[in-house]
Amino acid sequence: MPTAIAIAEPTRRGHGKQRYRTVTFAELEADTGRIASGLILHGLRPGMRVALLVRPGIDFIAIVFALLKTGAVQILIDPGMGKRNLLRCLADAEPEGFIAVPTAHAVRSLAMSCFPKSRLHVTVGSRWWWTGPTLDEVRAAGTPEFTAIDTLADDPAAIIFTTGSTGPAKGVLYRHRNFDRQVAEIGDFYDIRPGEIDVPGFPLFGLFNAAMGVTTVIPEMDPSRPANVDPKKFVAGIHLWGATQSFGSPAIWNSVGRYCEKNHVQLPTLRRVLSAGAPVPPHVLARMQQWIPRDGEIHTPYGATEALPVASISAGEVMGETAARSRAGGGTCVGRRFPGIAWKVIRIVDGPIATIDPIDELPPDTIGELIVRGAVVTREYATRRQANALAKIADGEEVWHRMGDVGYLDEQERFWFCGRAAHRVLTARGPMYTIPCEAIFNNHPSIYRSALVGIGAPGRQHPVIVAEPWPGTMPRWRAGRQKLRDELRELGKANSLTAAIDHVLLHSSMPVDIRHNAKIFREQLAVWASRRM
Repeated sequence: MPTAIAIAEPTRRGHGKQRYRTVTFAELEADTGRIASGLILHGLRPGMRVALLVRPGIDFIAIVFALLKTGAVQILIDPGMGKRNLLRCLADAEPEGFIAVPTAHAVRSLAMSCFPKSRLHVTVGSRWWWTGPTLDEVRAAGTPEFTAIDTLADDPAAIIFTTGSTGPAKGVLYRHRNFDRQVAEIGDFYDIRPGEIDVPGFPLFGLFNAAMGVTTVIPEMDPSRPANVDPKKFVAGIHLWGATQSFGSPAIWNSVGRYCEKNHVQLPTLRRVLSAGAPVPPHVLARMQQWIPRDGEIHTPYGATEALPVASISAGEVMGETAARSRAGGGTCVGRRFPGIAWKVIRIVDGPIATIDPIDELPPDTIGELIVRGAVVTREYATRRQANALAKIADGEEVWHRMGDVGYLDEQERFWFCGRAAHRVLTARGPMYTIPCEAIFNNHPSIYRSALVGIGAPGRQHPVIVAEPWPGTMPRWRAGRQKLRDELRELGKANSLTAAIDHVLLHSSMPVDIRHNAKIFREQLAVWASRRM
């Protein structure tokens, strides 16, 4: 479909209306050729590690595919993790070049000692005081008739960093076979077809769109702050382009769903909604389901940076069956595995597991640790490589990845997520798991979300529940806050899962990950809670 629009990027508004810059698939193909050949003329070589710090849009997508064509290894990091963490991750990855916006180059040039191997510096925009070509100069030097470098399935393609929700962010090594299978698995499972139109609230999904022949409409939002999305603008993009699909974190759909409910706004063209990054609350699914067509569906794929996709469940299945079990403390059902995935639930081991032989696979409905294997599963970390021993299990020529998630498989072979292994609270009476316990307190109508944390040494930890009321509803006076805490404590005492919880704290806004605004940083919260005990 050479003349079909590949990417639409918002530009300046004119007469109150949003304007877009667009490129077709043919123009995108020619542009990636120009960039790839221009980069090679400026010294890029296959296998070279290049940090990419560019805002979502046409240039970002074009550069990613140009780098894939050159055989370079691109380093992708969420800039929302903060300057200090960003610098640490970049230094760990040992880049040999940067393709970045001016502000990122300014930081790089002031921290040159962190990047001793970096030689190629391409500026996307205006170059300031540093040397190296601009992206426009790279394009001018190249030619659209570029033949991609031959790459093998196991050649490195990218280093993508985790969110760091359970420790320092790690650089996951993606090989070309991982990307190839991801495109195939996602397209086949959700029946995504060429010619569809997607408004992705998560920029990296635009790369899958380009590979599947789907038009990407870049939304008007800061992708590093999904909770701050302007739902009116996000919905306007869906309406203007007649989007058939949209991918976003639970935070986006919480905001968009509330906007649609308040203003009675239908999304008649939206046939497929995807939400990932953390369990999606049933109330978010139920609200969004009202505003898309009856034959439309909301899907919540499950996975991790190291292994994606692993499983998926639809809103229809959640609302029809699993939501009630979740509210009662049964965990969050993330659905059935993708066809290319093999999985097992094994007894939780806190240390390394070198090979598959000694594992203790658990029967259905028994909580343990999930391990997965398949073509989309990455085999190793490229940074903080000591983590490989804790996260990977050898199985002959294959490798299993330890998801770090605990839960159980039911009789239908669906996985029920019960939290992170690192977040379980180890009390003298035994382990307590975050998601089942938190669900009990989330049943209170005043509570938006809650988090179980442990205070003290493992094996003798005291469980504490930290609850966050709905935005703008925190009781103003001490008496009101004490009343809410007492109600939550009584709610917990009435359930066997949470009867041991004596301490309840209120928090106005819990620390969460930047990427999805959904994963609670329980380690930080535990420190906060310990100071108030």
